[in-house]
Amino acid sequence: MTEDYRPEQRSPLVRFMGGSPVAVIIRLLLLSLVVGFIMSFFDLNVGDLVRTGMRVFRDALRDGFGMFRGMGGYILTGAAVVVPIWLIMRLTRAR
Repeated sequence: MTEDYRPEQRSPLVRFMGGSPVAVIIRLLLLSLVVGFIMSFFDLNVGDLVRTGMRVFRDALRDGFGMFRGMGGYILTGAAVVVPIWLIMRLTRAR
């Protein structure tokens, strides 16, 4: 007699949160604590981040596509680190 394997049906809440709600909330609390500590260490706060975001948005509107030209350099610099790491991770998982 063979058993018909059916994956466990997950509730919409579990699917949305990506796991058990309690476990996800605990992980988010711990991550928030670490990020808050790091931000405090560098003397950053939410108000500064919002003001900086608004200033960047205002400058982007004022400068037009000049900001996007500048972002190209940031993208290439970041890609020089991110793409090799991604490639190594993909190759190690393929085995």
